[in-house]
Amino acid sequence: MITDEKGIQYSDKFYDDVYEYRHVYLPKEIATKVPKNRLMTEKEWRAIGIQQSLGWVHYAIHNPEPHIILFRRPRTDVPVAAGTKKAHAQYA
Repeated sequence: MITDEKGIQYSDKFYDDVYEYRHVYLPKEIATKVPKNRLMTEKEWRAIGIQQSLGWVHYAIHNPEPHIILFRRPRTDVPVAAGTKKAHAQYA
């Protein structure tokens, strides 16, 4: 896990067949800026100090731990089957 100068922690990446995932752990003072009932746009999560390369999407809220932001992006290291191209486009 990597920690930046603001105390934001970035998990190691992990994978399934379609996506690459990462969890970002926010300190309490930053976590208060996270919307409670909706996902953040890239502009919003960058504005609170999260720094990642392009392509990451805030895809879910884990209510028991709202200070942990769940991100994913489509994998680029495996060929995409024809049937999953639509799913990639839908969630990109």
